[in-house]
Amino acid sequence: MTGLKREIAQERPFSSDEEEALLNVLRTSDCLQRVFQRRTRDWGVTLTQYNVLRILRGAGSLGLTCSAIGDRMITAEPDITRLLARLKAIKLIRQQRDKHDRRVVWTHISAAGLALLGKMDAVIEQIPRDLLGHLDRKDLSELIRLLELARENCGDMQTPVSCEGVSCDGTKEKATKKASALH
Repeated sequence: MTGLKREIAQERPFSSDEEEALLNVLRTSDCLQRVFQRRTRDWGVTLTQYNVLRILRGAGSLGLTCSAIGDRMITAEPDITRLLARLKAIKLIRQQRDKHDRRVVWTHISAAGLALLGKMDAVIEQIPRDLLGHLDRKDLSELIRLLELARENCGDMQTPVSCEGVSCDGTKEKATKKASALH
């Protein structure tokens, strides 16, 4: 009995090697995410929120639009606007409308967001070594190669992010653009 079959107490054989491989990837992803979440929960941010903060820190002073953040996410987030609204509410990000196109909202990491990431960095950098440090360089290279190869058949890996019709605070905008354009 394979490791996965034993872990999930499955008696029947898998329908194919592809099914067994896919379920192993999903099980492993869940396992790694749970460990990550346990080690970071004291900071009060989710893995997805942490990902946004890292993306914004990497963007520097330019900041990013909602859709650009969505494009860079590790895991697809269908409701990025609400995610950003939560981060704004806890003052980890700041947002501003574009000076030339009021429909565009630029998001920047705040000083509090940078400070939080600074506190988290050492722990975050240690997690991959703790979880995958038992693999040698050759095994890690092969794992990376195989995972990248497996994603080739995923097509468009992320659902396009839509930030239209949503204000900076994540609430729906009223259809008053015509009225405001007249003033």
